[in-house]
Amino acid sequence: MDKRTRLFVALVVVCVAVAGVAIAGAISSNDIKVSKKAKDVVLEATKAKRPALLFRNLNRAQPASYGQVAFAGLPPGKRTLVPLRCERVYFEAGTGVCLTRGSAFASAYRAKIFGPDLRVRGEVKVAGVPSRARVSPDGRYGSVTLFVSGHSYADLLGFTTTTTLLDLVRGKKIAELEDFEVTRDGKRITAPDVNYWGVTFTRDSDRFYATLATGGNIYLVEGSVRDRTMRTIHDDVECPSLSPDGTRIAYKKRAGPGGKRWRLHVLDLATMSETPLAETRSVDDQVEWLDNRRVLYGLEEQIWTAAADGSGAPRRFAQRGDSPTVLRF
Repeated sequence: MDKRTRLFVALVVVCVAVAGVAIAGAISSNDIKVSKKAKDVVLEATKAKRPALLFRNLNRAQPASYGQVAFAGLPPGKRTLVPLRCERVYFEAGTGVCLTRGSAFASAYRAKIFGPDLRVRGEVKVAGVPSRARVSPDGRYGSVTLFVSGHSYADLLGFTTTTTLLDLVRGKKIAELEDFEVTRDGKRITAPDVNYWGVTFTRDSDRFYATLATGGNIYLVEGSVRDRTMRTIHDDVECPSLSPDGTRIAYKKRAGPGGKRWRLHVLDLATMSETPLAETRSVDDQVEWLDNRRVLYGLEEQIWTAAADGSGAPRRFAQRGDSPTVLRF
């Protein structure tokens, strides 16, 4: 039994007491009735090539729908609920990934794959507590990050993650990023303490960026799914998110005493220059790009937006939600 397996078994033992929470993930008949309406909303938006927002609904006044996926137009107004309840969700090119608990506690969490009709067409068992999810621009690949131990990125040495690439067409795992060869300045990194999280894919899907932590240091890595390789290209980049035009990466960067807080930044990939954003509160999220000028992020169960050039002030974009995806039809 390897280190990660032992850590996860320990986590399961600790969490058995809350096994009943899995029951809350059941979909009621009322939720299912919403499905056709939600499908129509998505199909209409697709036909009209009208951008939309997908996100987790976090209305605590309606606990029965807390955590369900919702769709709304842009700018967001009335939301339409989908019969999927997720811890993290992402959607691209008619394919979505929903990190959710299985039907019984013993089945732990699953990465459910769903299509443009909002129906689940496959699922992959995953081990750990959901943290991040992404889908490539063509819907071919997905990525999920889960905590195997710990529950916060704030303590660099107090958690262990696993990040898995998924083949969303075939509905199966490709590999964990730990299995890839990674180099820094041409030299292979073989340290046993590597952690990866926060994948973001380029337009061609084969290339991706992610965060690597090892030896108390944090790096941005660029990798290839096909070649199973990665290389470090910058320091102190967590949870990268590539802009729609592929020229910049939005990310969180450690700040403050002990590095327990994060400040959102944007990295220009051509010059490697960093721009701090106007949001000064600590944001622990993998942001989404609203367009090439603005980013979205979850904070205190609200979705906020800020200018990517660091100007202006952050403003609330949508109430009672997180894990936003902008649908660019």
